[in-house]
Amino acid sequence: MPANLFDQRIAQNYETRWPEVVVPAVVEPIVDFLADQAGDGPVLELAVGTGRIALPLRQRGISVSGIDLSPDMIAELRAKPGAEDIDVTVGDMATTRLAGTFTLAYLVANSLANLTTQDAQVMCFENAAQHLEPGGRFVIELYIPELRRLPPGETVHPFALTPTHLGFEEYDVANQIAYSHHYWIEDGRLETFSAPFRYVWPAELDLMARIAGMTLRERWSGWGREPFTSESRSHVSVWTKTP
Repeated sequence: MPANLFDQRIAQNYETRWPEVVVPAVVEPIVDFLADQAGDGPVLELAVGTGRIALPLRQRGISVSGIDLSPDMIAELRAKPGAEDIDVTVGDMATTRLAGTFTLAYLVANSLANLTTQDAQVMCFENAAQHLEPGGRFVIELYIPELRRLPPGETVHPFALTPTHLGFEEYDVANQIAYSHHYWIEDGRLETFSAPFRYVWPAELDLMARIAGMTLRERWSGWGREPFTSESRSHVSVWTKTP
């Protein structure tokens, strides 16, 4: 079982510490994309978190189930209107198995990187495939590591520099790990959060999908289906379970 990084301290402040992820301009294109992929559903969200995607997707009339390792994140979800319509299970997204099959499984907001070994990430792909009906789709949103932005000999890249939030990515290239360091300044107090994440290149993800019996269907730079290029800083990838 991987470590639960999102304890009560982080869960209760998740949407205020990262307000950019919950604004309608960000959420609605994600929900539009997933609803298009899901068809009539049902769908499964791995790392469902506070429900920022699951709840509006359910409001589209699509049946949604979720898995999350953090009881505290799930508690935040369950406190929201409409949460009673979402079946949520506490568990490891790489191994927890739910009953039934789904037309779509999805994993957003770089959450695959929470699994810090290649074996665990492969298991996550296999678990997603086991939940899908033949022809079902698996969607992942994941960032491209910023290694090109590192000067020679440096290991740290700043990604957030505001009066209230400093964020730095510290790369351990030998082990393919990025340590994310956050510092928040609120009411004269300093709050910190640091955690390891395993970054993955798209080509490695395609191999993981092949191991799990899935093939790449499409890849974009973002939820608006912007073209994926060598300059893209993230990607949205869709794999299909081989019938």
